[in-house]
Amino acid sequence: MNKSYYNAESNLIARRLRQLRKERGLSQEELAAQLQLLGVDISQPLISKIEQNRRFVKDYELVCLCQVLQVSERDLLADFYKTSEP
Repeated sequence: MNKSYYNAESNLIARRLRQLRKERGLSQEELAAQLQLLGVDISQPLISKIEQNRRFVKDYELVCLCQVLQVSERDLLADFYKTSEP
């Protein structure tokens, strides 16, 4: 299977996702349940893999994560913007 990485990372949101989820008092299981209500087939183990930077995040998953966490895509990608801005 062909995999792509950015600076050896599977995704750009791992640390920020965990931080935002905890700030909102959500467990990984609760986050997965809220995503499932939006039609995203994701489980607690997959949330864990995303937070451990071991799984890619699909574009629609990113959008739905932002909806559940009530943040913009730029907020969820904040770590990327911090490292890529001059």
